[in-house]
Formats: sequence, C-alpha cells, structure tokens
Amino acid sequence: MAGRIAPKGEGATKWLVPDGFWDSKSHGQPSHEALCVLNTGPHDAEVLVTLYFEDREKMGGFRAVVPAERTKHLRMDRWLTDDGRAVPQDVPYAMTLESSVPVVVQYSRLDTAQAELALMTTIAYRI
Repeated sequence: MAGRIAPKGEGATKWLVPDGFWDSKSHGQPSHEALCVLNTGPHDAEVLVTLYFEDREKMGGFRAVVPAERTKHLRMDRWLTDDGRAVPQDVPYAMTLESSVPVVVQYSRLDTAQAELALMTTIAYRI
C-alpha cells in the first residue's frame, strides 16, 4: 500500500510472570511450564529470560530467538541457560522476559502431580 507506515510488532519488550513452579511429581507425562512468544513484527526477536527466587540468587541466561512473524513455545523443562543449567524443580520462582523487539507472551502450566490433570494459562504482565 502506498504511503503505509512500515509494520511494527504488537506487544512489549519486557514481560513479568510472578508465579513459576515446575513440579517433579507426575502421573504419566511430566508437569511442565511454557512461555509462548508471539512475534508479529518484521524482525526476529532475541529474548532473554531471568528467573527470580525466594531464597537464592537470580538465574539468567535463558536465551531464544523467535523469528519474525512467528510464534515459539519455550518449554521451561527443556530449556537450558547459556552455561547448561536447567530450571530447578520443586522451587517457586518468578521470571522476566526481555525482548529486542515487541512481542506478546502467554504463560501456561500443565500440572500432572495428580491423576486429574490441570492446565492453567494467562497472558504475562507487560511493562
């Protein structure tokens, strides 16, 4: 379209998730959490996730690239930091997600600690 402004991605560059917990108990498939990142913009998004704990130092170094005009599901039980550390199980945490371009972030948890599975999802808090 002539005169149209160059497209820009929707969302924000910083997101907060205050309630994370990866349970080690399982009935069948493992419990897990995921960050779903939607990048509607014309440029790849470089994302960095940092975890915050009640009783220990923060844990950074979870990095990913979400291609332009794509979505990526980042499973916390499969994601490692730059130096190979995994998200700890059975420890409450919160997280921040910072992105090089605006994105939208949804957080989901599949809890299989009981035979009656539970799924929870919410849009993260954007800054």
